[in-house]
Amino acid sequence: MAYVVNHLPDYPNERLLVGPKTFADAGIYKISDEIATVSTLDFFTPVVNNPYDYGQIAAANALSDVYAMGGKPLTAMNILCYPVKSLDKDILVEILRGGADKVNEAGAVIVGGHTLQDTEIKYGLSVTGIIHPDKIVTNAGATAGDVLVLTKPLGTGLIISAIKANKTSEEEVKLITKSMVLLNKSASEAMLEVGVNACTDITGFGLMGHAYEMAEASKATLSFFAGRVPIFDGCERYVKMGLIPGVSRLSKKYLKDTIRIDPGVREDLVDVLFDAQTSGGLLISVPKGKAEALCAKLKEKGTMTTNVVGEVYERRDVSLIVAP
Repeated sequence: MAYVVNHLPDYPNERLLVGPKTFADAGIYKISDEIATVSTLDFFTPVVNNPYDYGQIAAANALSDVYAMGGKPLTAMNILCYPVKSLDKDILVEILRGGADKVNEAGAVIVGGHTLQDTEIKYGLSVTGIIHPDKIVTNAGATAGDVLVLTKPLGTGLIISAIKANKTSEEEVKLITKSMVLLNKSASEAMLEVGVNACTDITGFGLMGHAYEMAEASKATLSFFAGRVPIFDGCERYVKMGLIPGVSRLSKKYLKDTIRIDPGVREDLVDVLFDAQTSGGLLISVPKGKAEALCAKLKEKGTMTTNVVGEVYERRDVSLIVAP
């Protein structure tokens, strides 16, 4: 996608505060000195078998981009492709009910949407939020001396692949569903209260992919402690079974020249670090002196993990480093 975006025409606009060129999580457009809009969209095919849960997950995933920028979602529009002629309409009702409930939980409102007849289900949201122009959190502010905090475990992509292969346990499905439906609202509130330098949410490009974007945007090098990164049980087993999502393999291939991995890091764990996430957590770059306060605030607000998983350095010869 970088190739495509870089070959599109650029139409400068002084009110566009954050656009597509930096691969930020959402676009930001200035309305006044006090208000800017945050705009994003995301949709995908089902990741779990329960239609209500799928609707919740798709909505939480789309809303996450607004939270990663420090914004507050206001309105959402459904994006839906559905095989109306071949599938029960009650399934459709459950998907949309799940999305509506999650948007309502976020304090936003669904104002409409668009539906297409298709051969497979695809659902998500276009979301608009607001933010103060002087309080935007982007992926471009990571600073040498910062530490990196991750708010959800990795491994949803692998377990989703295992679900499709009928290899998962009921408990594994429950755990990743709990993670994927969890809004990043509380984590976003915590980082705004403490004050951080940069943030991105971890979705389809995986932890390493989104960390690479942060490193490039910040002109820094991000270093990770592989052993401290929280992962769901079973993920390395599914790697050994070959259930690695195709997009995860592509990310690993794409980033091979931009990352230095210590030989002591198990290859199975490396594959989890590249795992394509659905509705993953926030990766937050915070000054080291504020890290303890941030982790305490995240724990207080009920985020799934509060792990310090890495550090930020002055730019080195690679964008990413993975240590044991």
